[in-house]
Amino acid sequence: MKISTKNIVMCAMFAALTCAVAPISIPLPGGVPITLQQVSVMLAGLLLGAKLGAISELVYLLLGAFGLPVFAGLSGGLGRIAGPSGGFLMGYPVLAAICGLIYWRWGRFRTGAVKYAVMAAAMLLGNAALYAIGLSWFMHVTGNTLEQAMVLCMLPFIPGDILKMIAVGALVPQLEKALKAAGAEVFAL
Repeated sequence: MKISTKNIVMCAMFAALTCAVAPISIPLPGGVPITLQQVSVMLAGLLLGAKLGAISELVYLLLGAFGLPVFAGLSGGLGRIAGPSGGFLMGYPVLAAICGLIYWRWGRFRTGAVKYAVMAAAMLLGNAALYAIGLSWFMHVTGNTLEQAMVLCMLPFIPGDILKMIAVGALVPQLEKALKAAGAEVFAL
């Protein structure tokens, strides 16, 4: 499998975008903060495709795992990944992969309502997987029940996540046009 220089640059740019938005966070009592990271992760998957989107978020995780302060609250290190919000961090490559897989297969070259419906389905399914991974890890680390985990780590986030998906849905077609015009269109692996 050969990866082009353009694709490497795009992966690096989306890893950097996730790093840049992570410090913008609102801490919550459960230990999982509200952040803008999901926006960049969904953008990575939708614009780069499943493999490259996931790779960009793996790069992000590796940067944080090595101690760079790229996680919420300008934190980093393996301790952060092992903490209550670690499952959500580990779920980012999965979110990007699911968004990219569904959108690139059934929506990328569509127009109108079909394009947006596929994009919405991709983001909903990707976020469902993210919640499954994040909640499972949170319950493992904290000993909370599923009900407690949902109250602390899911229900407060749903309104914001819907707004994030709407914003991403509005941005993707415009960014696709801009990338194409700049000659930076990404090609799937």
